[in-house]
Amino acid sequence: MAQYEDITIDQGADASIELHLVDTDGSVKNLTNHTVTAKLKKTYSSDSADTTSFVTTVADAVRGICTITLTNAQTDALKAGRYVYDVELSFADSDGDTIIERILEGKITVTPSVTR
Repeated sequence: MAQYEDITIDQGADASIELHLVDTDGSVKNLTNHTVTAKLKKTYSSDSADTTSFVTTVADAVRGICTITLTNAQTDALKAGRYVYDVELSFADSDGDTIIERILEGKITVTPSVTR
């Protein structure tokens, strides 16, 4: 089950969140051969035109550290208000099947910018 976290970001500013992932037993999650994807939408049912994808980076696979980022151009294009988001990990198991695990989800509040 994914962790739930509400986030606030500033419209028109770069936003970067570093995630330190652990397994259910508390050990560091090894992200070797894992892909991280993250998106935000106005609502869960918004179509793909209303979707913004985070830039994702596995910063340190062995230590379970990844980063999700929105550029200032991306946040500037968002209207102030509430959005929903999630972050997923994917990897191929020993049979070659793709396994997808949602690791984080919640709401993002975009605060309005005065200086635009």
